[in-house]
Amino acid sequence: MVGRLDGKVALVTGGASGIGRGCAEAMAREGAVMVVTDIQDAAGLETVKLVEAEGGRAVFLNHDVTSEDAWIAVVAETATLFGRLDILVNNAGIGMGGPVTEFSLADWRRQQAINVDGVFLGVKHALPLMRKSGGGSIINMSSVAGIKGSANMSAYCATKGAVRLFTKAIALECAAAKDGVRCNSVHPGIIETPIWDGISASVGAAAGGAIPNRIDLDAMTAIATPLGVKGYPQDIAAGVVYLASDESRYVTGTELVIDGGLIAR
Repeated sequence: MVGRLDGKVALVTGGASGIGRGCAEAMAREGAVMVVTDIQDAAGLETVKLVEAEGGRAVFLNHDVTSEDAWIAVVAETATLFGRLDILVNNAGIGMGGPVTEFSLADWRRQQAINVDGVFLGVKHALPLMRKSGGGSIINMSSVAGIKGSANMSAYCATKGAVRLFTKAIALECAAAKDGVRCNSVHPGIIETPIWDGISASVGAAAGGAIPNRIDLDAMTAIATPLGVKGYPQDIAAGVVYLASDESRYVTGTELVIDGGLIAR
């Protein structure tokens, strides 16, 4: 299938790498005009080049998702450039771990600011433009860690659990407003992305450097995931395209788990 997102304008945060980049490429292939945002300028521009190399259309905007002023500016620029917004993918996030007794309040607040405040601000400021555009789809990136707990990842789990229930509340709010906006969350399992570097570093630091610098995702998935293999950004992007498209017109307030069976075990 092609052209499932023709005529739509999509904004994806954290689009410089990993799942965000995968989503930008996949949505552009289906016809969406992409607004790619991130704080990593060079990598964000590389995402735009990848989209354009496949015949898609994209722009990059520098964007700190924890800043309300930045959100106001990004949404205003989107309106100026394209006149509408149909899809918002709140993907930007960081992963930090360690025993709760060793986890600093500063790191707790930083992770909350990016993973939770960023999603809140995105919905708050993108929703008026989406409503003006006649409706659309909000897709918030949570995690399997937003559904089940994980030792030494309590702070991260807290952020992703917040995204999960925030999404449901917004879905009901939009449904009550009859504004044509749907809101769903996506819950990746073990996916090959740069976020694992941050998790490895933070857990390792808390343990006194007692673990390898890089978590072995292949070994982890062989043990934890029924399918026995790790996922890739395109696996998540496929679900995002579905939720962004009119095929999911009757889907709101739900959780799309893409995890190789991890939650089912």
